[in-house]
Amino acid sequence: MMETGDRRPLASRNTRWASAIARWMAARAITPNRISQASMLAAAIAGVAFYLAGQTTGLPRACCLLLAVLFCQARLLCNLFDGMVAVEGGKGEADGPFWNEFPDRVADLMIFAGVGYGIGMPGLGWAAGAFAVLTAYVRELGRATGNPSDFSGPMAKQHRMATITAAGLASLLEPLWGGQNQILTIGLGAIAVGAALTAIRRSMTLVSRLKRR
Repeated sequence: MMETGDRRPLASRNTRWASAIARWMAARAITPNRISQASMLAAAIAGVAFYLAGQTTGLPRACCLLLAVLFCQARLLCNLFDGMVAVEGGKGEADGPFWNEFPDRVADLMIFAGVGYGIGMPGLGWAAGAFAVLTAYVRELGRATGNPSDFSGPMAKQHRMATITAAGLASLLEPLWGGQNQILTIGLGAIAVGAALTAIRRSMTLVSRLKRR
């Protein structure tokens, strides 16, 4: 799906709670760039928590998983509010485009690498991160060639975070059958494959648009 006005289509952007929080931030010395930068901190905490969850059992593992899930969602909230404060709050900055994109790429790598190392499959973690970065690269390549941003899936940013969040929560139940990290392995694998397919889909769409010119 293409975003309206070249912004990612988010239903949460139109909610009252999001608008209220964005107005509160915009009225204070909170800049969009700082919010974007905070997303990297949230992702770093999530990545470390996922790693530690893979090294522990019992209550410590459950706490790490919950912490990881919490900060994955915090990363998404940062992604929501940086744009709202910049656009709706009128606080956009000259270097805003850099901070709008760069932290997201770092965040994807930190989260998925953390999961990969935690489950003992670092290659899978880096693959998921690399394909996530590639999806964004193709989107930005489209913009650079004068085409609208392509936010199609099946594994766009919000889908990746939903998948790893669901896998993290479901992993809390693994002790019931004596498992550990199998759900995170499946979730990370789904993200890697889905992100690769997303990059291919967006590439095909972009090539088709360029040929129609």
